Amino acid sequence: MENGTRIVVVTACPTGVALTYMAATRLLTTAQRLGYFIKVETQGALGSEDVLTRKDIARAHAAIVAADVDIEGLDRFQNVPVLTVSTARAIADPDAVLAEALALPRS
Repeated sequence: MENGTRIVVVTACPTGVALTYMAATRLLTTAQRLGYFIKVETQGALGSEDVLTRKDIARAHAAIVAADVDIEGLDRFQNVPVLTVSTARAIADPDAVLAEALALPRS
């Protein structure tokens, strides 16, 4: 059951394969377990998948960029708090990453 909290995520790694999708999966499953609505965009070897819309971002309480490389479209997140972490951290401790993102002050 969703509690109304919305989070958007972008994941990316240098090869665009394993870590990109592992980080996405860990954040997605953890957020769902906690009752959050989450949408994850992956910027991987296949290009960008599940691209976040302006509406997705506008409705988000927080954004997480779990990446080891520069992501495309970072400027989309100007009006939402953004937490940037490595894919390794997102994979190892998704609960803490989600909590830290939601604790960021809103602008």
